[in-house]
Amino acid sequence: MTTVTKTAAEELDAPAAPTPRRPRKRGRLVPYWLLLPGMLWLVVFFALPMVYQASTSVQTGSLEDGFRVTWHFATYWHALADYWPQFLRSVLYAGAATILCLALGYPLAYLIAFRAGRWRNVVLILVIAPFFTSFLIRTLAWKTILSDGGPVVGALNALHVLDVTSWLGMTDGHRVLATPLAVICGLTYNFLPFMILPLYTSLERIDGRLHEAAGDLYATPATTFRKVTFPLSMPGVVSGTLLTFIPAAGDYVNADLLGSTDTRMVGNVIQTQFLRILDYPTAAALSFILMAAILIMVTVYIRRSGTEDLV
Repeated sequence: MTTVTKTAAEELDAPAAPTPRRPRKRGRLVPYWLLLPGMLWLVVFFALPMVYQASTSVQTGSLEDGFRVTWHFATYWHALADYWPQFLRSVLYAGAATILCLALGYPLAYLIAFRAGRWRNVVLILVIAPFFTSFLIRTLAWKTILSDGGPVVGALNALHVLDVTSWLGMTDGHRVLATPLAVICGLTYNFLPFMILPLYTSLERIDGRLHEAAGDLYATPATTFRKVTFPLSMPGVVSGTLLTFIPAAGDYVNADLLGSTDTRMVGNVIQTQFLRILDYPTAAALSFILMAAILIMVTVYIRRSGTEDLV
């Protein structure tokens, strides 16, 4: 009885447990303060220019008399009716370059992820090496590579490859410059790293024990790739194709330097309307049509691909 009484007394004399402090309101606001610079950047350099371009697309007037917002939505219809061939050409060229980048980039990314060993970092540096020079210089270099008297065109003529591409409408006789093939080659080269890096990141995440398990189940290398490797690398495939197709569809440098008037893309039209003809409403309308078309295609592609886990 005495022991119980002492224990109860000790419990009464023991200091009370400290009451947990409520988090200060200032601490709750820290994440929002950290997000504020990025949000301001997006508003100033993305949202406001978009609103300005949207208002420009429904204006009428001229540079001398000034432009006024008259809600002239017919500009969109006229822009699409006049320049639909350039829109279609942009989608076709960007799609062809994306397929080529995937066909070239996937084996290289697979090699880096699973076979490069100690040379992995060296190969990665070689992949990003084109970024060490400007986009313009890289594109101009292709004018020399694909010149009429160069070794590349000579080899293609010797192998009769240009006969086939000419029959397909990709080249003009025995020359490559100023043809669709030259533009697609330039797009493929310039955007290939954007395909390889997401693919490599996705492939590197695959647990090697899955390949071993597939081998233990008597799966052939082709079956292992089809059932294990490629499905698990789909986030990289989707990311790489998006990072390649979207900028390629709006590109104008490759078509301007490597192509001709017959290979003009919608980016070339927008540049001409903005800088030469000075028809700002048409240029803004073309920009929004291109953005809407790409947004629709990207949304459908992501849903059809069956994955939303992008690298």
